[in-house]
Amino acid sequence: MELKKPCPHCSGDVIVYRNPVPTVDVVVFVPGLTGGDDGVVLIERANPPSGWALPGGFVDYGETCEQAAVRECREEIGLDVILTGLLGVYSDPARDPRQHTMSVVYTGLARDIGALRAGDDASLARVFPLGRWPRTAFDHERILADFMARLARPA
Repeated sequence: MELKKPCPHCSGDVIVYRNPVPTVDVVVFVPGLTGGDDGVVLIERANPPSGWALPGGFVDYGETCEQAAVRECREEIGLDVILTGLLGVYSDPARDPRQHTMSVVYTGLARDIGALRAGDDASLARVFPLGRWPRTAFDHERILADFMARLARPA
């Protein structure tokens, strides 16, 4: 969507494009927790909007979505993650109350889940057993439901 705004210096038209902002999220799968359950990593957000969420964030200029996903996991949960697949692209204009974002969502595995720690935009980082996580922010409940459906499909 194109908008025209007046230049603060010359009052001429400046064209501003309103496009969705690219983001990434990662469903970090943790097979075989204590007790035999599988799980996923969620963070408790340190900044608004509050709540539990998948690790992820904005794609920086000059990086690929894959690079952003790996970087965000390192920054938010302290994990070196191996991306194992593309879960989907989520682009509902209402998915983020701050602005229109579109998220490329990956699945991944941690090289060392013992390194899990909260960092950057996370106040807590924790592994939750599949299907037994708290209410999530954004559209992450839908993303997690899609992940569970993918796991349930026969190979």
